[in-house]
Amino acid sequence: MAQAGFSQDTLRVDELSAQFRDAISFFPWSAALISLLILLLIAIAANWMVKLIVVRLTRRVVDGTPLRMDSKHIGRFSQHLANVVPALIIASGIELVPELPELATLAVKHAVSAFLIYTFARVLSDILGLVNDSYEQSPDAAARPIKGYIQIAKLLIYGGAALLIIASFTGESPLLLLSGLGAMAAVLLLVFRDTILSLVASIQLRSNDMLRVGDWIEMPQLNVDGDVVDIALHTVRVQNFDKTITAIPTNRLISESFKNWRGMKEWGARRIKRAIFINTSTIGFLAADEWEDLRRFALLRPYMEVTEADLAQWNAEHVDSEGGDVNRRRPTNIGTFRAYVAAYLKAHPHVSDRGTLLVRQLDPTERGLPLEIYCFADTTAWRDYESIQSDIFDHLLAILPEFGLFAFQKPSGEDIALTGDARAGIAVSDS
Repeated sequence: MAQAGFSQDTLRVDELSAQFRDAISFFPWSAALISLLILLLIAIAANWMVKLIVVRLTRRVVDGTPLRMDSKHIGRFSQHLANVVPALIIASGIELVPELPELATLAVKHAVSAFLIYTFARVLSDILGLVNDSYEQSPDAAARPIKGYIQIAKLLIYGGAALLIIASFTGESPLLLLSGLGAMAAVLLLVFRDTILSLVASIQLRSNDMLRVGDWIEMPQLNVDGDVVDIALHTVRVQNFDKTITAIPTNRLISESFKNWRGMKEWGARRIKRAIFINTSTIGFLAADEWEDLRRFALLRPYMEVTEADLAQWNAEHVDSEGGDVNRRRPTNIGTFRAYVAAYLKAHPHVSDRGTLLVRQLDPTERGLPLEIYCFADTTAWRDYESIQSDIFDHLLAILPEFGLFAFQKPSGEDIALTGDARAGIAVSDS
């Protein structure tokens, strides 16, 4: 009975095989379709297996290098490299597909060749990306970035790949195609004008060390004021202090001017340059009692001693009894205040003694006499710098009345009202 059952199963298999052959013979293209489907499944399975192997090998290699495994270029490198095996399988197996026209076989081979060229170009591009990732972790990366050169190399790789792909489809020699590019030089120069300008600008920026990642730059004409976060071939990205991102064409950094604050950061001090506008109606000579009253300021005592000796000598030589105080040199409140500000800045713990320190008068204006303070804070941190500057001017503005001086301020509504009340009071008293 068992043998009978086995023979029946064999007959059924033979019948199904015969039916399948008849169907194939009736539909000649079905054999090619099934073979292509099998070839495609083999290629997909090989791609999956190779990706597992390549990813594991890449992980082992990367673990022994300073590269980061989370770099996007590593994943792309593994994926593109794994695509080579299924492409080779399709190129080799396409000739075994029955009933496939020769023209279709040739087209598939050309397409696989173009895909392999493109894949190898992508692999080289990923390797260059890995090189850039590795370099950016070095201490010199911010000072001398190589991203622009990496992009130039990628452009050359993709240009060569495009030339080889065209040659594979046309059957012509790549050298012959390359020689034909001479006639297209003008067109290429027009198409790649921005790239060429950016390349020249990138070389000048790097060779002259004009720009680094992390530099604070200003370009008022482009509303740029912030830190450089990326230097590429075509653009330089700047994160402004309002957290917006501005992309500047690289060639504009050469053709136009910009301010780089790197020197200030490297020097370690930041300039304070601000003026107090003194009301000129409050400027005058100091009486003897006013002069003596200022001796309370310890910072002024050395200046007062020197000034008293200088004035006494000059007055003894040039003043006679007839002219009186008109010919006598006397100290002024503005000059004494200027000396006090200079002494105060020299004694300030957060004013750098390396930079220029000046307290000078500028040309008088309709807003009064500008008394400019020019010095350097001993920090470049923005918050600390503003705090130091504010503390200095808080003190100077508050101490102005001690010298009989007042800062200029345009009259406000309250000032006009007080003036009107005062005049009304005078008129009532007169009446």
